[in-house]
Amino acid sequence: MSALKEQEYSKSIDFGLWKDLFKYIKPYRNRIIALIVVMMGSGGIDVIFPLMNRYAIDNFIVTGRLDKLWVFAGIYAGLVALQAINVYFFIYFAGRIEMSLSYDIRKAGFKRLQELSFSYYDKTSVGWLMARMTSDVERLGATIAWSLVDLTWGGTAMVGGLIAMLYMNWKLALISLAVVPFLGVISIYFQKRILGSYRIVRRTNSRITGAFNEGIMGAKTTKTLVREEENLKEFKALTGEMHTSSVRAAVFSSIYFPIVIAMGSIGTALALWFGGRGVLLQTIGFGTLSAFISYVTQFFGPINELARIIAEFQNAQASAERVMAMINTEPDIVDRPEVIEKYGTEFEPRHDNWEEIKGDITFKDVSFSYKEGEEVLENFSLDVKRGESIALVGETGSGKSTIVNLLCRFYEPVEGLILIDGVDYRERSQLWLQSNIGYVLQSPHLFSGTIRDNIRYGRLDATDEEVIEAAKLVNAHDFIMKMEDGYDSEVGEGGSMLSTGEKQLISFARAILADPRILVLDEATSSIDTETEQMIQYAINKLLEGRTSFIIAHRLSTIRSADRILVIKDGQMIEEGNHRELMKQGGYYYRLYTNQFREEQELSILKV
Repeated sequence: MSALKEQEYSKSIDFGLWKDLFKYIKPYRNRIIALIVVMMGSGGIDVIFPLMNRYAIDNFIVTGRLDKLWVFAGIYAGLVALQAINVYFFIYFAGRIEMSLSYDIRKAGFKRLQELSFSYYDKTSVGWLMARMTSDVERLGATIAWSLVDLTWGGTAMVGGLIAMLYMNWKLALISLAVVPFLGVISIYFQKRILGSYRIVRRTNSRITGAFNEGIMGAKTTKTLVREEENLKEFKALTGEMHTSSVRAAVFSSIYFPIVIAMGSIGTALALWFGGRGVLLQTIGFGTLSAFISYVTQFFGPINELARIIAEFQNAQASAERVMAMINTEPDIVDRPEVIEKYGTEFEPRHDNWEEIKGDITFKDVSFSYKEGEEVLENFSLDVKRGESIALVGETGSGKSTIVNLLCRFYEPVEGLILIDGVDYRERSQLWLQSNIGYVLQSPHLFSGTIRDNIRYGRLDATDEEVIEAAKLVNAHDFIMKMEDGYDSEVGEGGSMLSTGEKQLISFARAILADPRILVLDEATSSIDTETEQMIQYAINKLLEGRTSFIIAHRLSTIRSADRILVIKDGQMIEEGNHRELMKQGGYYYRLYTNQFREEQELSILKV
């Protein structure tokens, strides 16, 4: 679940929110107009049918005359055929609108997720995001499209029926509809409570989706720690909360809808009572009474539908609030307007204005904190010349990853400057910088697809020959060719069909293919066995040639050839120099290195 509590939203229908959603509806206004016309036609025909029945009763049944019956039957059949055509078109238009809206909202949501800064993902769970992009968007599309169908049809049928009743007998119409004000008061009472329950359901659904995600991703950890029973208890508590809220909403609905039906029945009974007396007194025709009963029933039917639509809109609003909250979230790191004008955006870059990166990097009195009052770096300064390799060592939480995250502009300094080739990197676009950075993670992520696709992810226009050459540079070519389909072998979700070392080699090939000017290796060899490490160490050294590089090292043996080694502790640089110089000093780095070397020797003896 998100590290932050979900926002509490308004307790009533938020028309401003639906107005915000209108921009997604606007492109389909022609389809919506067509749908409204079709549904008005359908509702209008439903209004005509009772009048047709009234005519048949008064002119054929009561009188016993059958002349003109075939003309009447032909008109009636024509109306039935026209209604069938209306049904076809309203399903066609409503389905298209639903799918198109869901597509556009999901596209906007995914686009915003690409733009959001790392800090957003630090405090937002995958489950929360998945719930927004799937079930919430689906509910929105269905509600807007199909509720429009019911609203238009119901409104047309109600207004048309009311006009017909008032025309035929306005006194009987008012008597029959006397229950409507009471129904309005009851509707307001119940809908508020139904909306509150649905909001809890949507919030809990997000937490359940998050629990599913964590349970699947952490299945191995769960089994090794024997946490199955505890996880099941926690999950039962979540599903129990959702069950309680869902039942509460269902109970309110189960009370509310019968009340609407009962009110409609009372209205029909009033029409029968007073209308029946009128027939006996011969002040109302039998056909008119029949039409009246049809209209009263037809009037309360749409009211019942409108009550359901209101409940669905309230349910959908709980989804809309969360979807729009995600889409309207502004990134913490944004390019300035003048920078966007010159360099473009992530989706519309202006490559012609991009300066070539040479690789000189300067940290000038940089301070940074992830949370207020929790400083990670303080007045950190560093000058790096192009082509220089910088190794960062230190304890977990010392600030090593923060330094490279700031360099990549995943975060920005709270104070101080970071200069690329002598220019504040905030004066250039994020895409300009990040397109020139290669980042190899400790736990490499591969995408579902083939090995070839994953290597080419570093540069989509690369030829097959360039992909193979990149794989050869990191000694990945041999193991790839041993696989059944070679470079066309599937890697599985997240690279699950490959070993950790194989995934790491492919991530190196991907970085090489991108040909970055700045390279970041974040403990990139810590999860690789010693034999594999030796295979790629030469390739790494070759890759670093001519590139400015930052290496976060777990195995200190891998950074002995670095131009400079920085020892970081509590956000401060406490030692600096190459391997030989730091070993001579006999300080913190010396102790780290000798302890690690001793541990590795002991492990190698135990293996023998």
